[in-house]
Amino acid sequence: MPELPEVEALRDFLTEHLTGREIVRVLPVAISVLKTYDPPLTALEGHRVAGVHRYGKFLDVETAGGPHLVTHLARAGWLHWKDSLPSGLPRPGKGPLALRVALETGAGFDLTEAGTQKRLAVYVVSDPEQVPGVARLGPDPLADDFDEARFAALLDGERRQLKGALRDQSLIAGVGNAYSDEVLHAARMSPFKLAASLTDEETARLYAALRVTLTEAVERSRGVAAGRLKAEKKSGLRVHGRTGEPCPVCGDTVREVSFSDSSLQYCPTCQTGGRPLADRRMSRLLK
Repeated sequence: MPELPEVEALRDFLTEHLTGREIVRVLPVAISVLKTYDPPLTALEGHRVAGVHRYGKFLDVETAGGPHLVTHLARAGWLHWKDSLPSGLPRPGKGPLALRVALETGAGFDLTEAGTQKRLAVYVVSDPEQVPGVARLGPDPLADDFDEARFAALLDGERRQLKGALRDQSLIAGVGNAYSDEVLHAARMSPFKLAASLTDEETARLYAALRVTLTEAVERSRGVAAGRLKAEKKSGLRVHGRTGEPCPVCGDTVREVSFSDSSLQYCPTCQTGGRPLADRRMSRLLK
């Protein structure tokens, strides 16, 4: 799933390639991705792009005098830039193409979604706050005013485990499954530790890990072409998606805890005092 660093990199890329250019056609291929109907997609046509913004994991293309095109790429969605779009009209079908945006220059981009779980979402709105997911977002962890005191206030009284708290978009915007693993590894903390149990020193350590991990990921992604961002993300991860590999810090084997629709990865030596965490799914299989 694209998270804050990848969406921020897409924002940078689209700012350079879209700003000032006119949208001439918006072609829906998979109607299911459209979550709003008024104004229609055609309301974007004939307007120039005024800017591109990011809200958590949401990408917002703002037009001058027209509506906003807001996209959430969900788990398997992606944006593919094309310097020259195909001349023919795309055909609806079972392929991954969901939406095509064409510019006056002949360039444009496709929104695609792989797999059978279709969660890619596209909104056409006059204000991004009209998108429910944007309206409920917590603060951006890379914002200038997101300091340690604000972070500590968010965690104060929070009875959830750190993994779940970091992924809650209404608490902190933009962090998902991958970067929550990376932040907790950098902070040397168990994903199952209760947020409310953190000491002041632990809160400071987690805050620093959050800011550094995301900032470094954004810097690695900046300037990378849209088509290479997924590979860039994977290459920079230390524990997420690396079950069975050696931890790059201590050399211990990276382990995994599986859930019904996701999994987390961690290093026992760095994060849990050398103790493996219970994998509930595996425990059930062994019974």
